Amino acid sequence: MIRWVLGLGLLFCCALALAEPRAPTMVFLNPGYSSESFWADYSRYMQDAAGDLGIELKVLYGERDPLRMLGNARQVLEGEHPDYLIFTNEQFQGPVVLRLFENSAVKLFALHSTLTEEQQALIGGSRERHHNWLGSLVPNDEEAGYLMGRDLIALARGQPTEMLAFSGVKQTPSSILRLAGLQRALDKAPHIKLVQAVHGEWQEQRAYEQAQGLLSRYPQVSLIWSANDEMAFGVMRAAAESGRALHYAALNNSARVLQTRIDGRIEVLASGHFLLGACALVMLNDHARGLDFIERGGKDQVAQLLRTVDRAQSQKLLKRLSRPDIGMDFRQFSLLKHPEQPRYDCSIASLLD
Repeated sequence: MIRWVLGLGLLFCCALALAEPRAPTMVFLNPGYSSESFWADYSRYMQDAAGDLGIELKVLYGERDPLRMLGNARQVLEGEHPDYLIFTNEQFQGPVVLRLFENSAVKLFALHSTLTEEQQALIGGSRERHHNWLGSLVPNDEEAGYLMGRDLIALARGQPTEMLAFSGVKQTPSSILRLAGLQRALDKAPHIKLVQAVHGEWQEQRAYEQAQGLLSRYPQVSLIWSANDEMAFGVMRAAAESGRALHYAALNNSARVLQTRIDGRIEVLASGHFLLGACALVMLNDHARGLDFIERGGKDQVAQLLRTVDRAQSQKLLKRLSRPDIGMDFRQFSLLKHPEQPRYDCSIASLLD
């Protein structure tokens, strides 16, 4: 009798194990420096989401080195394969990653920056030639560049004004798209003259050195558009040394830039894309459970995460992001919880309440 009960219990446990889906395994090829606040926090929020969703996530940092990025990809290929590999098209390395994994069973997903139209014209888009490339999730970079430009231009109050723009790394899709957004805003404001756009490569020191010469060359410039926060800080340092009072637009979510927005030294700030990786994990976890995101917004999606934030919203963000846990349950965005939703709605709205 006891053996029969034990046997029945064993069968019951086996049935539960079979019914419970295995936790999907994922690797993120992070292109940034492991010491870089933006990319380190980006991964931290992804790990937070992975904990909520029951995902096994490993992050490999590329240290902004194309050879290191590809070396990390080869490491994944030669080791135990994850269910999903998440990559970026930083330095236009996406096609190489796709070729490396084209004969593997690993499912690929482009995050933050996907293949350009020119690249896709040559090798195809997601779920085409590379069948294991499931799709992509990118932020609304072009719209962010436009919103920053629009609000910065408004500070000129309709008067003829000159502007300088500091873009990121030339070969980075995010940099290209944000600058395109600025140009769209400028097209609607003929009274604003963009005297020069330079590539500050996301770095404070490089933007500082560039600004030293540019501010001297253009004494009438009063508007500074910067594709991230570090470059804005570099320009601010050069402006302070030359006694120039300028208006700034920047993008990011560091404690430093949020405080600068609160203090009013940066008057236009866009933020929100720091949750993009976490949002991607929600989509991929749903996919692993049989709920394909292609039916909720398509295989290639643009997350409407980036938005401008005012002083009060910056203060709320600073408070929430300074905590070890930002207090967001990422399961709230899943189709498993809301099967009726027509598309994903991952946003920072709850952090601003």
